[in-house]
Amino acid sequence: MPAAKRPISKPDRRRPKPAPSATKASSLAKRKALAARVVEHLKVDYPEATCALENETPFELLIATILSAQCTDARVNMVTPELFRRWPKPEAMAAAPIQSLEKVIQSTGFFRNKAKNIKAASLAIAQRHGGQVPRDLEAMVALPGVGRKTANVVLGTAFGMATGVVVDTHVARLSKRLGLTAHNDPTKIEQDLIQLLPQNEWVDFSHRMIHHGRQLCAARKPKCNQCSMNSFCPKIEVEPQKPKKKEL
Repeated sequence: MPAAKRPISKPDRRRPKPAPSATKASSLAKRKALAARVVEHLKVDYPEATCALENETPFELLIATILSAQCTDARVNMVTPELFRRWPKPEAMAAAPIQSLEKVIQSTGFFRNKAKNIKAASLAIAQRHGGQVPRDLEAMVALPGVGRKTANVVLGTAFGMATGVVVDTHVARLSKRLGLTAHNDPTKIEQDLIQLLPQNEWVDFSHRMIHHGRQLCAARKPKCNQCSMNSFCPKIEVEPQKPKKKEL
């Protein structure tokens, strides 16, 4: 019997898949371009944006930032004038009776833990740093009640040091909504933003994102039709707004 003919294999005309590293680089380039557009629009919309916590010294900003955890800046600004009138310096606050501190800051929530932290942080500043807030990230996060976010706020706002990107609830929500990150964890979001943004934009970017989150890009009903970034924002996890019913 004649040998069976082997089927002629057709050449694979499919395009080869790009290498994972090339795909990743392309994705990063696109996100950097998107981040640059966001930065430029925020600069135009909020040119004078700064920290909403009222303060006159780095120490006041540090204490106000600790108090702002799980509390609005507006509420903190109602509490701090009396707090700093009674205990204006680290040495004075370190010596303050804990019950008195608790009473003054009670309306900020979690007041017992916050009172303990601001008293302990004040004592550490007085004893280890000569009464001055340290200008060093490692030294800052070593203070009681001070995490990376608080340290970035103080170093960036009070000293103009871009040690990181402040990621609060507004920055986290808007960064995901705009497609700058896919993460929910603030630390991972910060790492994504650090990769996308020039370091000289880190401080102002956070201030402007916070203002934008408060004024337009709210959690539940963002005012997309009023936003200058409406045309290119992917609106990730934003529920489409239902058209209003016409009154008969």
